[in-house]
Amino acid sequence: MRRVVTGHDDQGRAVVLFDGDAPHAFVLEKAGGLRLTEIWETRSSPADNTGSGDAADHERRIEPVVGGTVFRVIEYPPDRVRLRTLDPDRFFRAMGAHAADATARRHPGMHKTDTVDYCVVLSGEIWAVLDQNEVLLRAGDCLVQRGTNHAWSNRTDEPCVIAFVLIAAKPAQ
Repeated sequence: MRRVVTGHDDQGRAVVLFDGDAPHAFVLEKAGGLRLTEIWETRSSPADNTGSGDAADHERRIEPVVGGTVFRVIEYPPDRVRLRTLDPDRFFRAMGAHAADATARRHPGMHKTDTVDYCVVLSGEIWAVLDQNEVLLRAGDCLVQRGTNHAWSNRTDEPCVIAFVLIAAKPAQ
């Protein structure tokens, strides 16, 4: 995935700081082989546009820091592949999120974050699974996830790619 990031030179002129393959891409084996690409992060609101460092170069975690945001793209393998190696309790704990109670999970990937998530399906299709219902999302569909228990279930034979912007939020409950 190509990533282009703009900034300013020493004279304050707009320039391209980064242009190339996104360097912060990982396969998360404990998450069932998800391919996660970190695009950018902010650590405050309002965001700080000074400096020229790579803000996507940070420790792996699901949630942004308090007051921050994360922009990432995730490729979800089909559930028939992903669920063979998904270890929700270990993965979510290691990534700073909350796995849903094992006795109440409607899907092994059920978890909750203290965030507002803007989600755009770029390709494929996926089910957004909630405590009480689920909805099928296809390429071009958008979902706003507001600190709820949720999981992503790809019931097809093809990967599904979703762009996410996570915004730190107060806990919903």
